[in-house]
Amino acid sequence: MSGLPKKTLEQGMPHQPRETSSIAQRMRTLHKGASGVKESLAKNSLAKNSLAENSLAKPAARRKPGPRGPRKEKSAARRDAILAAALEEFAERGFAAARLDDVARRANVAKGTIYLYFRDKEALFQELLRQMLTPIIGGIEALGAADLPVEIFVERLVDMFVREVYETRRKDVIRLMIAEGRRFPKLAEFYYREVLSRIIAAVRALLGRAAARGEVPAGLVDFPQIIVAPGLLAIIWSGLFDKYEPLDVRAMMKAHVELLFAPRRAA
Repeated sequence: MSGLPKKTLEQGMPHQPRETSSIAQRMRTLHKGASGVKESLAKNSLAKNSLAENSLAKPAARRKPGPRGPRKEKSAARRDAILAAALEEFAERGFAAARLDDVARRANVAKGTIYLYFRDKEALFQELLRQMLTPIIGGIEALGAADLPVEIFVERLVDMFVREVYETRRKDVIRLMIAEGRRFPKLAEFYYREVLSRIIAAVRALLGRAAARGEVPAGLVDFPQIIVAPGLLAIIWSGLFDKYEPLDVRAMMKAHVELLFAPRRAA
């Protein structure tokens, strides 16, 4: 081999520069591909930022509340039916003798359905009191806050009692409370707290202002029960003796007002 010309030997050896050139070309291709990926990612990032800015600049419109769903309406109607059935059962049998089985049958629901709305019979009765009497109490409190002359207040109170209590089923609820309260102290305490105490406070506040103006004796402020006593008498009378001697409740209560205030007018 030493005798061969140098040029011939060089032609027989592998050509290294061509392989190096191919590797470099591949590297350039990979670099271009990576650059393209980076550019694509950058464009996507800009697009996301643009969408975020648009969403901040234009807050989503609030969805308007839709109409009450039929399921809620059905649930409210079922609850009202239970309360109406409870009023009938309590008024007919009394609190002690009334049974939730009979309330459920009258309301056309399963007995277990009652427990979805009320913890027990006592809770059912309390809610019945609250639902039927709260609107009346609110009306009395509004009259008391109006600071009317006491005679006008009592006249309006009489009219409200006759129209909204004595001539409605609310009368049965109060009569039931009078009959059952002693045997069920928790019910009596609830009735006093939720009903009587609020009425007494409203009447007492008005009587205090009236006494300061000289419209009523100062001693009457301590006994606001005197103002509402004829109403309780009328409810008791209607349950026991009305069929023997009907009572003109409105006339009786107006006579009571005359007895209270006639001496002050004469003076």
